[in-house]
Amino acid sequence: MNAPATTDLPVVVIGAGPAGLAAAAHLVDRGIEPLVLEAGPAAGAAVREWAHVRLFSTWGEVVDPAAEKLLAPTGWVKPDPARYPSGGDWAELYLQPLADVLGEQVRYGARVTGVSRTGRDRIVDADREAQPFVINYETADGDEQRVWARAVIDASGTWTTPGPAGGSGLAALGEKAAADRITYRVPDLKDPAVRARYAGKRTAVIGSGASAFTALAYLAELARDEPGTHSVWILRRGISGSTFGGGAADQLPARGALGLAAKAAVDNGYADAVTGFRTGAIERDGDRVVLIAEDGHRLEPVDEVIVLTGLRPDLSFVSELRLGLDERLQAPVELAPLIDPNQHSCGTVYPHGVKELSHPEKDVYLVGMKSYGRSTAFLAMTGYEQVRSIAASLAGDQEAAERVELTLPETGVCGGAGLFDQPEPAEATGGGCCAAPATLTIGAPAPSGGC
Repeated sequence: MNAPATTDLPVVVIGAGPAGLAAAAHLVDRGIEPLVLEAGPAAGAAVREWAHVRLFSTWGEVVDPAAEKLLAPTGWVKPDPARYPSGGDWAELYLQPLADVLGEQVRYGARVTGVSRTGRDRIVDADREAQPFVINYETADGDEQRVWARAVIDASGTWTTPGPAGGSGLAALGEKAAADRITYRVPDLKDPAVRARYAGKRTAVIGSGASAFTALAYLAELARDEPGTHSVWILRRGISGSTFGGGAADQLPARGALGLAAKAAVDNGYADAVTGFRTGAIERDGDRVVLIAEDGHRLEPVDEVIVLTGLRPDLSFVSELRLGLDERLQAPVELAPLIDPNQHSCGTVYPHGVKELSHPEKDVYLVGMKSYGRSTAFLAMTGYEQVRSIAASLAGDQEAAERVELTLPETGVCGGAGLFDQPEPAEATGGGCCAAPATLTIGAPAPSGGC
């Protein structure tokens, strides 16, 4: 089968999530045909898997302007900009209506398995940029299909590849064998079956980001109703003033409230914090499991483990493309210094676009969460700015592509979701940054050791 002329081809967008659908809306606004390939059965398939979790951004911050413009003629009414949607709200009230407007330009049950240049693997130079992209995908019933594109925008996200429990970036020894006691998602404790799994149990929560904050807060609420429920918060680093984010100073109030809720879970005795613990192994102990640090330190057995150590990009299906990725973050090389989690939160990431997202392979872009590689300092509005700039560039409007049209809120941590509660006044945090594992109550004297 011969590929059609490049000029007659659509721009293929991988993923019908927030960034992918926004990309399609901006392409339509620029008179460019998009084709969105979505692995799931509906728009926002990944978002629907955390439908129970509240965003820490308001409706005013998670609706893309070009998408809103596309939706307006249908009679769609934007939800109250000051309210905080849940993942389910976001999918049902915005993402699905947007996908419905795009109609046949969105294909569901289309899991991309490979992207390349037609007739060129990643080795071949000859006439490379003149060749259209070829995209292989599998349908829900297992059929193999192929489409061609003038450009590719990969907005497939990182949801399907969570980080492991192991402190070295690898799975802990025994992690696979203990899979029935481990989840890599924030549990929906409103689901009776899920609630029963954690009620009255001792649960280890591994992670230090907003998702871990959310899990700790949910489990603390459960502990107030169900005696015997207790959490053990596993931190690879020590406690510092930035551990809980921006608190009351955060310009995203729900994000600040999230960190304060996690702190309250420890302060109120619903959770213990174990610092300086890098998980090396997980051993079975009957129906329970024991976490063992890389240095041999063992914790008391727990009934359940919630691993929230970040997410990773799946680069397997773009391996035939010439991508320029940072060796540490697996993000585009020009973007990586702007999002380095050692230096930045989402509020300190400079708005960026086509320049920072370009690769040696012309006209291929990783956007949204996937563009951030292993960094979690991401906001939906950052992704919307990315795809606005890329669509402008593909339309030949370089002035618009290089223009910054976004101001981000400052401070705090990113990469998770928010709570219903308004933030309480910030409190000073105690504790230290000691390397040895230690169990402490936040605000109590730090264990002995140096920082």
